[in-house]
Amino acid sequence: MNRRLATWEADGITHWGAVVDAGLVALSPDLPQWPTLRSVVEAGAEGEALAEVENRSTTHDPDSVVFLPPIPDPGKIICVGVNFPDRNAEYRDGTDAPPNPSLFPRFPDSFTGHGRPLIRPPESRELDYEGEVAVVIGSAGRRIAELDALGHVAALTLCNEGTIRDWTRHAKFNVTQGKNWERSGSMGPWLTLFDDPGWIDGAEIATRVNGEERQRDRLSRMLFPIRRQIAYISTFTTLRPGDIVVTGTPTGAGARLDPPKFLEPGDVVEVEASGLGVLRNTVADE
Repeated sequence: MNRRLATWEADGITHWGAVVDAGLVALSPDLPQWPTLRSVVEAGAEGEALAEVENRSTTHDPDSVVFLPPIPDPGKIICVGVNFPDRNAEYRDGTDAPPNPSLFPRFPDSFTGHGRPLIRPPESRELDYEGEVAVVIGSAGRRIAELDALGHVAALTLCNEGTIRDWTRHAKFNVTQGKNWERSGSMGPWLTLFDDPGWIDGAEIATRVNGEERQRDRLSRMLFPIRRQIAYISTFTTLRPGDIVVTGTPTGAGARLDPPKFLEPGDVVEVEASGLGVLRNTVADE
């Protein structure tokens, strides 16, 4: 069975549907009980929706649509920071890796979709990239045990967790300001249904800027594996279907290079992980 679902806009109409080798198959017109992919996930109906693809023709060419973040209306977006060994060393503060994950929220309108530009605001020239894997929660849970955590995951997608670096230091204890500029990050291009826990142990995440590889690491090297992230976050808040956890970026972000290399208008940034496709965005000034 096909395992990919996306959200896109064509002729002013928002659709969700399946991604197949030949193109896109809009399913939302015939399944009005689920107005968005979040509602599909909430209903646990991903398999039922994808079964509708059989014997259908494609409805849209991927090159002629505007991709949106796959879950356009998430409940919570919680991001994990400093989650790879070399990433902790990049801070050069002499401290060991922390005992618990560093977390911060992102707002839905801080993300754009695949193929659309990341926006650099006039207030800063320090737009940076962070390639990451994001997990979409499929079943609710509070105080989820690590052993059970992956059973609460519905799907995976890619994230460029774009950051306005100088705005992450506007206050003493938080980075929220630098992490939530409108359309500074991206998600997509689609959801890939999660049905293989072993994938995490062998998967790599990589980021390229104008074809130059800047980041690459294995998810198995995370300081706080995805199972641990879900267990920890669900201790203090109930994770619900459609919530998103952005799981952390490897070393190699532009701010940590010597000299720093921030994104400029016209740059092309690609985030790739095996089996999840390639999330590609250009860069433009607001």
